[in-house]
Amino acid sequence: MKALQLNGLVKRFGDITAVDNIDLSVQEGEIFGLLGPNGAGKSTTINMISGLINPDSGTIKLFDKDVAKNALFAKTTIGLVPQDIAIYGDLTAYENVSFFAGLYGIKGRELQQNAEEALEFVGLSEHAKRFPKGFSGGMKRRLNIACAIAHKPKLIIMDEPTVGIDPQSRNHILQSVKELNKRGSTIIYTSHYMEEVEEVCSRIAIMDFGKVIAEGTEADLKSIISDTDTLFVTVENPYKVNDKELLKIPGVKNVDISENDIRVSTSRDVMNLDRIIQYFIGTHNTIKNIENRTPDLETVFLSLTGRKLRDQEA
Repeated sequence: MKALQLNGLVKRFGDITAVDNIDLSVQEGEIFGLLGPNGAGKSTTINMISGLINPDSGTIKLFDKDVAKNALFAKTTIGLVPQDIAIYGDLTAYENVSFFAGLYGIKGRELQQNAEEALEFVGLSEHAKRFPKGFSGGMKRRLNIACAIAHKPKLIIMDEPTVGIDPQSRNHILQSVKELNKRGSTIIYTSHYMEEVEEVCSRIAIMDFGKVIAEGTEADLKSIISDTDTLFVTVENPYKVNDKELLKIPGVKNVDISENDIRVSTSRDVMNLDRIIQYFIGTHNTIKNIENRTPDLETVFLSLTGRKLRDQEA
């Protein structure tokens, strides 16, 4: 069964079309990655699925039920972990989870049990009586997840759940995502960290300018750029490099400059390595290492959108 089916979904804000007639499906039991650079329409799509805003046209179906005709079903079926932490600092961790679970009509002993189970799942049972204003960033993120899953939703949307936290907390959340999926939840996962998407997602969709421009497994997406080589060039001073000059070299498709290295995506059919090396020599920039690597998901993303995902806003 399809956990989610979007057909012809459109959302405009004035003259801007944020989501442009997209079709998208998520199978029950998947961890589905939704990626897109700033302004791609990803957040708008999530807000429509979650019922926070209404589409201008198109349909949204959850487990074969039209959301527009089954609003209460949609509300109780979805758990949303927002990018911005949505917890109350003047309520204890337990009170926060109980409050959000209570919004779904859960009461009494069931409410208490669900809240306790959610806190235990995210590793915060020992902190149930503490106020989250004193929590670390990672603990707040985990409490954010507990509040979203206490009503036991079938579909969980996790929007940037690991932003700004330490590696240990990030690993805990990634393991939680996998465990939720094992327990039967379908998950839509967004992140600016490609390695997270590669680790947890079974299928991925890439959005840009309001459209879905690619969809499939990681292997499917990598096959799209099977004619592309990726060179990682480590130089003494990356910021001496002018990406516009590199892009003038025949065959060069994309250039991504970071503090660690320069990533150059180039057509496999064009013999241009000598010209690329000559460019770096001409900048009087010592080449420390040059390596041709198998394309990864970030290379696919850069090739398809021409824009970096990391460090972009959702």
